[in-house]
Amino acid sequence: MSLDLESTATLLNRIRSGDDAARERLCRIYLPLLTQWAHGRLPVFARDMSETDDLVQSSLISALNKLDSFKPMHEGAFLAYLRKILLNNIRLEIRKQTNNMDKTQFKDHNEAQNGQSSQLEMAVGHELVEKYEMALTQMDQTSRQAVILRVEFGYTFSEVSVAMNLSSANAARMKISRALLKLARKMS
Repeated sequence: MSLDLESTATLLNRIRSGDDAARERLCRIYLPLLTQWAHGRLPVFARDMSETDDLVQSSLISALNKLDSFKPMHEGAFLAYLRKILLNNIRLEIRKQTNNMDKTQFKDHNEAQNGQSSQLEMAVGHELVEKYEMALTQMDQTSRQAVILRVEFGYTFSEVSVAMNLSSANAARMKISRALLKLARKMS
């Protein structure tokens, strides 16, 4: 995954000053990464009106439109910011779709889907996904970000150290190990 992590802050500054080429470059970097992360998170029943790719694109556009209010603490903060916007948009889309169905339709639809949840939910179960998301919200920002970068985005320890401005890959490994322990405690 060789993202040019060091350039994100520079790109954000160039975008703020109106550089369209920087905006395009940032999109080329983050669209595939967000699309990969989002794949399988939107349940089948919610895909009727909005596909995952559309949600990813609208989330990135939303983030770029609100760039003046975003204050990066370190290089990996923008990716965490994008993830949060995308996750909120996925939740909103699920709510919209479930509100559009009456209870009978929803029950019939669920039975027709015969357990076709998102790929993530199929792999670990809906309750575990909810516990994971809830536990993440209860963690401090740096621990949450360490987990997200490593577990959800698949960053190497070296990439996490750069993204979080840590001294070394070993420091990132320790930060992630401690964060995963916190996460496990909160989930149990």
